[in-house]
Amino acid sequence: MSIAYLVVTVITVVVTAGVAVADYIPAGFVLANSAEVGVPRSWLPMLGTLKLAGAVGLVAGLVVPAIGIAAAVGLVLFFIGAIVTHIRAGVLYNIAFPGAYLLLATASLLLLAMQ
Repeated sequence: MSIAYLVVTVITVVVTAGVAVADYIPAGFVLANSAEVGVPRSWLPMLGTLKLAGAVGLVAGLVVPAIGIAAAVGLVLFFIGAIVTHIRAGVLYNIAFPGAYLLLATASLLLLAMQ
């Protein structure tokens, strides 16, 4: 296991789990952003669960790589969906946030695949 993979994956887990918790609370910025892009508030717990499942899967992937690959693919698809949602709503000023999550998930996937 490479140091780069470990570092990137741990960062991805921390930030993804953090934003999942923000979905569960729900934090003010999550409510504002979801309303702006047209995501119903009732979806937030499920979206948080998907993010948290991805984070847990990445942790499990440190032991069982196939689980990590599945989790990383899921997170990549999730955050592509988030970016598409922002673009469809015309909300581009904060698209860097889902973009950063997408980059981290993609980096985790690529580094794991290179193991």
